[in-house]
Amino acid sequence: MPHMTRGGVKLYQVVGRKAPTEADPKPPAYRMKLFAPNEVIARSRFWYFMHQYRNMKKTTGEILDVNEIREKDPRTIKNYGLWLRYDSRSGTHNMYREYRALKLTKAVDAMYSEMAGRHRTRPRSVQIIRSAVVADEDVKRPNTLQFLEANRAKFPLPHRIQRAPSKKMRSTFLARRPSTHFN
Repeated sequence: MPHMTRGGVKLYQVVGRKAPTEADPKPPAYRMKLFAPNEVIARSRFWYFMHQYRNMKKTTGEILDVNEIREKDPRTIKNYGLWLRYDSRSGTHNMYREYRALKLTKAVDAMYSEMAGRHRTRPRSVQIIRSAVVADEDVKRPNTLQFLEANRAKFPLPHRIQRAPSKKMRSTFLARRPSTHFN
């Protein structure tokens, strides 16, 4: 499996069903949204989950359609909530996490990285159950809340080196170290 976070994940919509037979000429179609690095792995994950939830597998079914879903507005920052299940060394755990990102796929990338760092989970052992855009007033996690409260998050610029306003005022060598504290 290609690395889930190196190239980034994409959101795919996969539609599939059991292959029509004489006993069941019109089987129901199932639609699933999956995060995967490419279309091939999205199809593979579709059959992995369908085999868990329905009596279907790749040899007895067919994929009708695979589409990549892109973000409608990737220019505004949003709060994303991710409900997930992961397998650890001690068992299976459910979890809710919040991320602030421009795209859902970037939030999922951040989730995979954070789960690897905090819980030592591999992307194959994480299953995303649900994802949603969370309104500012519904945010729960302190890590996301700190960016929402007015004037709470400050990004100071300490240790700045003042530069000459033009090239002719610049000097190649100076006899003193640069002063970087401007309070």
